[in-house]
Amino acid sequence: MAEIIQKDGTWAFDGDALRLTPGRDRNISLLRRELGELVVPLGALAGISFEQGKKAGRLRLRLRDGADPLLHATGGRLTEPHDPYQLIVESDRYGVAEYFTDEVRGALLLDQVPADPVDTYLLPGPSVPLSVSAGDGTAGFDGERIRLEWNWKTEDAKAAAGARTLLLADITDVEWQPAAGLENGYLRFTVRNAPTKAPPKYDPNAVELWGFRKDPLMALVAAAVQARLPHPARAAADVPDARPEPPSPPVASAEDDHDALLRRLRELGDLHRTGVLTDDEFALAKQAILKRM
Repeated sequence: MAEIIQKDGTWAFDGDALRLTPGRDRNISLLRRELGELVVPLGALAGISFEQGKKAGRLRLRLRDGADPLLHATGGRLTEPHDPYQLIVESDRYGVAEYFTDEVRGALLLDQVPADPVDTYLLPGPSVPLSVSAGDGTAGFDGERIRLEWNWKTEDAKAAAGARTLLLADITDVEWQPAAGLENGYLRFTVRNAPTKAPPKYDPNAVELWGFRKDPLMALVAAAVQARLPHPARAAADVPDARPEPPSPPVASAEDDHDALLRRLRELGDLHRTGVLTDDEFALAKQAILKRM
């Protein structure tokens, strides 16, 4: 058995599976803490790498496409602190990390594990029931139903419709998108026969995210739902391959950009006045927008 123990977590390999346990350091992200220990079967791996740095190195696992509902639901958008398939390695443990890497690579070769995509999930996804509050609402999932409830920061038009209960059988897709720059993030559910193009701020089937600490936890809800939907590879096989080319996105003019920045400033001002943003957070966000103007 190969094992490496670090502040960031512990990885152990018994020849058949890797057991990834997050560390107890206070810097460990909320997502990794809530996700807990992961057991990754050898057959779900496409590769492993170890990168050395001056002060610290990093072990990385690469999973086969389609093996993990969390990776599919987040579309590769989990940033470094929240990625459960990375482990920070202190410089004095480089030798152990290299040995660990060799052991896993040797097992992949010995078992002749292919690196091509799979058409079934090889990891179960987060356990249910679970409930997460972030952004403008709370998303809960019990394995059969999704419950969306709104808070006092929700847009009036969306809040007026009240809490939503969505049946898993009616969901065709789920997506988690983190906030980036001036763009807010979201957790969105696509409901069969009820598509919408409304922004998450107004979409009753979406929770809008503003880039705060608990946002990544919404990815757990997305992954738990994704794990119980038909695997995308199998769903794609049932759909005719001929698809129209998507229209090219319109090119925003400088005037449009300026208006968007002004709207964002007003939104940030509202969040600051209501206490959602601290003085420091508001000052940093405002400075970033003014630089773009």
